[in-house]
Amino acid sequence: MTVFDELVGQHQAIAVLSRAARAAGEVVDGGRGAGMTHAWLFTGPPGSGRAEAARAFAAALLCPDGGCGHCDQCHQVLIGSHPDLESVRPDGLSYSVKQTRELILRAAGAPTQGRWRVILFEDADRATESAANALLKAIEEPPPRTVWLLCAPAPDDLMITIRSRCRVITLATPATEAVAHVLATRHSVPWETARFAARAAQGHVSRARALALDEGVRQRREAVLAIPRALTGVGECVSAAERLVKTAEEEAAAATATLNEAETSELRKVYGEGSTGKGLNRGLVRGGAGALKELEDRQKSRATRIKRDSLDAALLELVSFYRDVLAMQFGAGVELANDDLRFDLDQLAKASTSEETVRRIDAIMRCRERLDANVNPQIAVEALMLSLRSPM
Repeated sequence: MTVFDELVGQHQAIAVLSRAARAAGEVVDGGRGAGMTHAWLFTGPPGSGRAEAARAFAAALLCPDGGCGHCDQCHQVLIGSHPDLESVRPDGLSYSVKQTRELILRAAGAPTQGRWRVILFEDADRATESAANALLKAIEEPPPRTVWLLCAPAPDDLMITIRSRCRVITLATPATEAVAHVLATRHSVPWETARFAARAAQGHVSRARALALDEGVRQRREAVLAIPRALTGVGECVSAAERLVKTAEEEAAAATATLNEAETSELRKVYGEGSTGKGLNRGLVRGGAGALKELEDRQKSRATRIKRDSLDAALLELVSFYRDVLAMQFGAGVELANDDLRFDLDQLAKASTSEETVRRIDAIMRCRERLDANVNPQIAVEALMLSLRSPM
């Protein structure tokens, strides 16, 4: 067993990364190993395992045996506690230049245990333009023992000057059978359930795992996919939009409430709230007002991101539904992501034309773009629901 065994359906990428990890073990003149690249860009569709692949590669770089999967070095990397691994994931809608400069300073440090200092930057496409420019400088002139691992959906999501300095690893969408096999063997999911979850998730491994193991996730999927047949009038369209937005808000609140409370409490303690001594408490808390405001802004940004991601996931579920309708209208012999809803798909396929289905898919994609441009979610989703109802 190696650290790469957890990657599903990525045989070509694993071969490249394994060879690179072996080459990295040959340290030349106190610098890089022969053939070692200082910056890597992991790309692939959602669910392909970009961050997982990058983390496995980090373990292989820091492991004396190239990622054996059972030593202390591998274990520390995989659980996120290795001192030579800096793992970053933007909490909010973007990653600021201030945060990037702080990261670059930390990246400049020498490794404490292994041969390398590894920086794993998930969602690097969320870096602002200023942050990306700062990151470019660090990648152009990296310390001799620092390796950057960037993750983004596609190479074009990063500025060309960054991606031209990275070795690109492109991950594929895992096949349904491969994902189902993982669910059945590693999580003891019954085969039929595993097959359903893998098919419905369209190769998105973590999404498939959630569908297989969490009844609440399955119920939310059913609610989203019931929308097309529920859009019988304007009132129903508005109600459907309201439910979708409210569900996203509730998910964001549930995901952030405990974390927000813990972060705020910790910061207040740092600035002296509850301490004793004349004038101590008031002065330190007042001095931390700026820090508290900055924390609140980050927390709001994080909640907005989670809400937007939740809405986007629901919209992608709708895209998969109409894609299946289109496949049936054309008689394409492809696997249907929503085969469990074949009756609904067939009914809509017969009641509409392929042109109308394509326009509905386009309407969903426009809604995603509007949400990404900070259009009010309620207004954007209401407009979408009216478009889905209309014969167009």
